[in-house]
Amino acid sequence: MDYNVLFAFMLTLFAGLSTGVGSLLGLMSKKFNPRVLTISLGFSAGVMIYVSMIEIFVKAHDSLASELGDKPGYIWTVVAFFVGMFVIALIDKVIPSYENPHEMTTVDKLEHSSVDSAKLKRMGVFSALAIAIHNFPEGLATFMGGLADPTLGVSIAVAIAIHNIPEGLAVSAPIFYATKSRKKAFVLSFMSGLAEPVGALIGYFLLRRYFTDATFGFIFAAVAGIMVYISLDELLPTAEEYGEHHFAIGGVVAGMIVMAISLVMFY
Repeated sequence: MDYNVLFAFMLTLFAGLSTGVGSLLGLMSKKFNPRVLTISLGFSAGVMIYVSMIEIFVKAHDSLASELGDKPGYIWTVVAFFVGMFVIALIDKVIPSYENPHEMTTVDKLEHSSVDSAKLKRMGVFSALAIAIHNFPEGLATFMGGLADPTLGVSIAVAIAIHNIPEGLAVSAPIFYATKSRKKAFVLSFMSGLAEPVGALIGYFLLRRYFTDATFGFIFAAVAGIMVYISLDELLPTAEEYGEHHFAIGGVVAGMIVMAISLVMFY
């Protein structure tokens, strides 16, 4: 394998595996703490909403506009954004729902209720799916950036690694509280991060000669829609359910601030 290819792949692997760091941070609590869960879920929602609307949506528009023109590019960015929402909503529809999904639940009920545990586990799997889909094109972008310019590749990899650390919370926190298994929570979160090197490999072997700014933009816009939907439909309602409103909102704001700082640092 060419050295530049290996270097670009290692950058992508580094960025993807940083999701596991976020997972470990989410597993530091030794027992159930509703405030930790609330803040973690709110934080994750803040990260996902901010990065979707401020970074991914804008990048998607830039890519589509460069190929199609400014107005058509914007129209297709909006279309792809809502296509992403529709796809994840359709997946949500076919997965069995549970009774009283928004009923307030006490800590004791959470500890002993199989319904609540199943709901939390379902939310964690949804978050893992959204993050994996999100990481796939990010891995491709990191890999291609590393091939084109090693310095650019390092910058992209570090920025994405910082993004992925809080994203690991979105998977590990609900899975841990649902299964009480740190191993399951870490493994699922870790695997969602592996989508980045998988995206890099697929990009190199299959898509490199066919990949255009238009396809990149459409995928990114759809991913933004998926992440916003997950945040609004799964993360925030559950954060509200298991904790106080202001802790949930505080987590959202904190997540947005952390993501904003990381974007400024690597602008």
